[in-house]
Amino acid sequence: MIGLAPLNPRLDTLPGKRVWIIGASSGIGAALATRLLAAGARVALSARNAEKLTHVAGANKTALVLPMDVTDATLWAQNRNIIESAWGGPDVVIFCAADYRPQRVWQVAAEQARRTIEVNLASVYLGLETLLPGMLRVGKGHLVIIASVAGYMGLPNATVYGPTKAALINLAEILYCDLHPRGLGVTLINPGFVKTPLTARNHFNMPAMVSADEAATRILHGLARGQFEISFPRRFTLPLRWLSHLPRRWRFAALDRMMERP
Repeated sequence: MIGLAPLNPRLDTLPGKRVWIIGASSGIGAALATRLLAAGARVALSARNAEKLTHVAGANKTALVLPMDVTDATLWAQNRNIIESAWGGPDVVIFCAADYRPQRVWQVAAEQARRTIEVNLASVYLGLETLLPGMLRVGKGHLVIIASVAGYMGLPNATVYGPTKAALINLAEILYCDLHPRGLGVTLINPGFVKTPLTARNHFNMPAMVSADEAATRILHGLARGQFEISFPRRFTLPLRWLSHLPRRWRFAALDRMMERP
């Protein structure tokens, strides 16, 4: 049987690859930065905390430490210009910045919700506005969007976070349809629970949790294979995907049993 062609270009040659990681100071972003730098890629690291970014970059002299608030359009343009001046522009951009608070609906505060939406979703649009013209001009580039299985359906405690991740899943599919015919790659990452400073805020059971380093391994493996969606760990994500396709009456009943009572 002839295998199907991968949906994306295979990112299996890392030495010299120019990668900009947005949200590189901790968690998955930091783990990816460490692995990519060790593999010989040229990595630009962005997040708000310059000290943490410098720690992630370590002694690597090729790394660019570019602190920024991802909600600031001016800093997006400024850092893009620095990367273009240093390297001619990024080959791969990984959107990894995220804000999260476990909340039930009656705990939501509008200002906190606005911040989460701006960091998780609106900042990606700032990045697209900043980066797509250059990528389309040269006809190459690769966008990697880290969403979450929390975007598969409405889940307890993900009252603001979940809808932003659902929007990113939708957006990644739109981006692929628009950009693949023009030579660009788009990859969607949907992790389950990953041990990070964000999941440390949870006070409920998190089944099948993986380390940030294991998450980076899964992501790089999927990118090397040219996958569109990379989800892990499958022992958690596959049942959740199956649950998302159940009739709502059954799904709501299952979710109701998962919820902690106030």
